[in-house]
Amino acid sequence: MQAIIPLAGKGTRVRPHTHSRPKPLLRVANRPVLSYVIEQLRAEGVDDFIFITGHLAPRIQAYMAEEFPGLAATYVEQLRQRGTADAIALAEPYVTGPILIAFVDTLFDADFSVMQRQADASGIIWAREVEDYQRYGVILTDEAGYMKQIIEKPSEPVSKLANIGLYHVKDHDLMFEGVRHVLSRDPTMGEYFLTDAFQYMIDNGARLYTAEVDGWFDCGKPETLLETNRIMLERGHGDRPDLPVSVSVDGAVAVASDAVIEASALGPNASIASGSRIRGSRIRDTIIGRGSVIEDCNLVDSLVGDRVVLRGVRGRVSVGDDGTVEACGRARETF
Repeated sequence: MQAIIPLAGKGTRVRPHTHSRPKPLLRVANRPVLSYVIEQLRAEGVDDFIFITGHLAPRIQAYMAEEFPGLAATYVEQLRQRGTADAIALAEPYVTGPILIAFVDTLFDADFSVMQRQADASGIIWAREVEDYQRYGVILTDEAGYMKQIIEKPSEPVSKLANIGLYHVKDHDLMFEGVRHVLSRDPTMGEYFLTDAFQYMIDNGARLYTAEVDGWFDCGKPETLLETNRIMLERGHGDRPDLPVSVSVDGAVAVASDAVIEASALGPNASIASGSRIRGSRIRDTIIGRGSVIEDCNLVDSLVGDRVVLRGVRGRVSVGDDGTVEACGRARETF
């Protein structure tokens, strides 16, 4: 089976970290978000990936070549960010059959066996019931669970089933017909939405079944990235080597085998990536990237990039790659 993975977004809500790193390569439990999605889809039989790249595209290709050598992968660059339908349109020349589409702003617990149970459907749209439905596109279904309509950010509780950006499309020819139809019209709110192509499919006789996921974990904002890091750590992702007696650990943490930790307190929910050094510090609910140096700090709810130097910092910080923060100083970031 094939999968389309759109990766072109700039990740503006997670700056400064996405100035130098594609959003799908941000880490939770010491692993890039993209790696979780790829491994999950491979376990479901996906053996051919079409990546729609854009922002920092060479970083994506370099990561894939290093971490997934031999994986069948096609890279198509979205030169202008015109929306999700435009991104999917770029994959059409490479699609040969039924496909999965996964947007990697989130991680998910999805039951893919529904594809066999609903084999007569034209496709599957996975969803999650939420209370803050005003933030999402929500799906209206009929009594049998088939999609009737998607409404973006409704003001009234017409549905609480949020569209999570995970789809199986069996009738891919009709989907691309719908995509071309969407692109032929004026954009909605300045963008071309893939969900409008799904509406076209339904209006032309398709049946798209709506399946609920058991879990849906956002990685698109600093606070939700940290929350997803907590969930992945509590599920046992991320290794923890033997640490010196001068290091105390509270709750779930992930520490790379070559990280050096001395006279510090870690956790709960701390991730420390390869090559980092931490001394005389307390690290809680924080993600620390590779090759960083943390000395005499007390960090909480923080995002620290690669090759960052922090000394004497207290509280919450968000420092992109190659930044430096001294006590009472200012961050100096290299973009």
